[in-house]
Amino acid sequence: MIIAAPSKIVQLFQQVEAIVSPVYLVGGSVRDILLGVDPSDYDFTTPLLPDEIELAVRQAGKRPYIIGKAYGTIGFKVDGQLVEVTTFRTEIYPPDSRKPIVMFINDLTYDLSRRDFTINAMALKIDGTLVDPFSGHLDLTHKYIRTVNKAHARYNEDPLRMLRAARFASQLNFTIDEEAESQALKKARKITEISQERWVQELDKLLVSEHVDVGLEFLARTRLLHFMLPELAIQVGYDQDSPYHQLNLWEHTVKTVRLVHSGLTLRWAALFHDIGKPYVRQKN
Repeated sequence: MIIAAPSKIVQLFQQVEAIVSPVYLVGGSVRDILLGVDPSDYDFTTPLLPDEIELAVRQAGKRPYIIGKAYGTIGFKVDGQLVEVTTFRTEIYPPDSRKPIVMFINDLTYDLSRRDFTINAMALKIDGTLVDPFSGHLDLTHKYIRTVNKAHARYNEDPLRMLRAARFASQLNFTIDEEAESQALKKARKITEISQERWVQELDKLLVSEHVDVGLEFLARTRLLHFMLPELAIQVGYDQDSPYHQLNLWEHTVKTVRLVHSGLTLRWAALFHDIGKPYVRQKN
């Protein structure tokens, strides 16, 4: 399949390819192009090793950003736009560790196979050819969020992917694959292995999404909410038993969040606005 990318992206691609070659546009930026959305960032991948990328960037008169070099990533700016180029790699997660052992490889498909969801596991060649070994374009067409290969393996590698599924569902208004959801329910406790700082990064993005209710309901159904925000999980199914409320407490909270302006502070305030009700409520 040949993709016609916007001219400004083609120009950026050409400038990057003039410095590092061969190179492929990859991940979320490809997904956004297929959705007709301007990418917020640009990630490229290449079979070149990190030292070779860095040398090519320096020879082009650019300043390389090497903070991610140990993981194969070199950044540099093109016309003021920061781009990152990462060597094809595979990752092995040791038992009881969230820090992967990175090995550089020379296989684009194998590199794509380590990614979380099919819609993020596509690459684009400079001639517009789409590399899509896991049918991500089809899942985009069907508005589906599906893990690359088995969901349980993807979640074991990085449990944050369960929360990322909720976030993408909220941003895109997509349906989460049945296996991806059932495995999230089984493995919800593993979210406690991830730092709360990483939770917040994903929750911030989820809360300002247009379809915030889609992600919040996923968190409730899979019990991720129970392990992340147990004070809110109490609201799920909580009967307010009031003539003023037709919804249970969680339904009311989700609706309130959805109706509030999508500013981050207001959305967090709406999420927590009734958090004390189950603890202080008194029945006459």
